[in-house]
Amino acid sequence: MLREIPLNTLTELKVHGRTTPCRSPLTLFWTASGFECNVSGTELSVEVEVTYDTYEPWFSYTINGDWIGRQMLPKGRYWVPLFRGMSADSIKNVHFYKDMQAMSDDGNSYLHIHALKSDGEFYPVADKALKLEFIGDSITSGEGLFGAKTEEDWVPMFFSALRDYAYLTAKELDAEYRVFSQSGWGVHNKWDNNINGAIPKYYREICSLMPGAENERLGGNRAHDFKSWQPQFIIVNLGTNDVSSFDEPAWTDESTGKQYKMRKNPDGSYCQEDVKAIQDAVKSFLYILRECNPKAKIIWCYGMLGTKLQAEIRGAISEYSSETGDGNVSYLQLPETDDSNVGSRSHPGYLCHKQAAEVLGRYIKSLM
Repeated sequence: MLREIPLNTLTELKVHGRTTPCRSPLTLFWTASGFECNVSGTELSVEVEVTYDTYEPWFSYTINGDWIGRQMLPKGRYWVPLFRGMSADSIKNVHFYKDMQAMSDDGNSYLHIHALKSDGEFYPVADKALKLEFIGDSITSGEGLFGAKTEEDWVPMFFSALRDYAYLTAKELDAEYRVFSQSGWGVHNKWDNNINGAIPKYYREICSLMPGAENERLGGNRAHDFKSWQPQFIIVNLGTNDVSSFDEPAWTDESTGKQYKMRKNPDGSYCQEDVKAIQDAVKSFLYILRECNPKAKIIWCYGMLGTKLQAEIRGAISEYSSETGDGNVSYLQLPETDDSNVGSRSHPGYLCHKQAAEVLGRYIKSLM
């Protein structure tokens, strides 16, 4: 017999991704956030509540590790079936993933989980021995992993949490993972020179890059409890958008009228003062990451969309290690996108992400 189970009463459920302690409902903020359950019975449905102003969220889900479905979620509160007609006695592992990143330009973009409905019983989900945290930009958000190579529209259906290097690396290593990423953002500024689009500024909070009163109400601006989830490895993939900003017009802060621009010299080289600002941002972020995650090994990855700042990033990492004596920070170059592995929106495609996951997986194993 089918029964509705409110999420806040389902102690066997495992929540994935950075979020608040609230389970009535569970709010999914970040890419790849979601829930996992082990359940018997013939069918399972999930009650979702979706709000947004501009772009609808998408989700994917797996059953027993295999990717079963992916779909758009329109506005409203309703039930979504995940499976039906399966053997009643077998225990199915079901993992629900938010495919879309936190939407920093849409203060009403949220995906909430209220309840599950099933005729089966729920069983505990075992913790995995290895935990990984991925921090990055559009590459880590999975932008460009669906759609033809000619597609250039910035829409949610071209994002994927289950085709990107973070998911593929975690699957290869049998690891639990979290994603903290935002398209177009960098370690110092956004692709368009907006200095507010720097990932490190928001790392200490649950999801403080979401604007408006609704995020305040939901608790996204609260300090994140780092002790509740400590990764053994942190993978940072930032710097691509900082490079792009050198070729973009100045950004004007409307509240102050001040303009910001990463500059080039007359010969086309990068202004060293601005390069140093990026290097200082790299070092500062490493200090923050170490403070919040005392025992994690930190890997700074780069190169899937070019390596123009590779030497400078490596130099900043070396300076940090020299200043602190921290030997658990390293640099890793990832395979670059070319005509054979590009996806939509001129972003790395699935083959490039697969290659990156293979390189990263081997490197993590070597550090273990």
